[in-house]
Amino acid sequence: MGASSMIVLIIAALAFSSIAVMIARLVTKYTKNPQKGQPYECGIPTTGKTWIQLNVGYYLFALIFLIFDVELIFIFPWAVVAKSVGWVALVEIVIFFFILFMGFLYAHKKGALKWM
Repeated sequence: MGASSMIVLIIAALAFSSIAVMIARLVTKYTKNPQKGQPYECGIPTTGKTWIQLNVGYYLFALIFLIFDVELIFIFPWAVVAKSVGWVALVEIVIFFFILFMGFLYAHKKGALKWM
């Protein structure tokens, strides 16, 4: 797997994506509708200003949720091979949880987990 295979992969990816976009433009019907540019939330028409600044706490809370949610991606493969690896796997997951817990404590100390 040298540079030539990487170039072929990039060319194939570009070709596949551009062909998919061209097929989508040929098949779909395009209409310019002013309603498409309006803000949409849960099917209810908006009232007042729609471009408002939200509290940064919502974004922090969502990012922390993603961090703790993505940790499951790392825990599942560990659980599959934990018995065959032995004590090393246990030590590694304890270190992983320790680092994760330190991040949780840091977020709690900074107030990122307070909901308003």
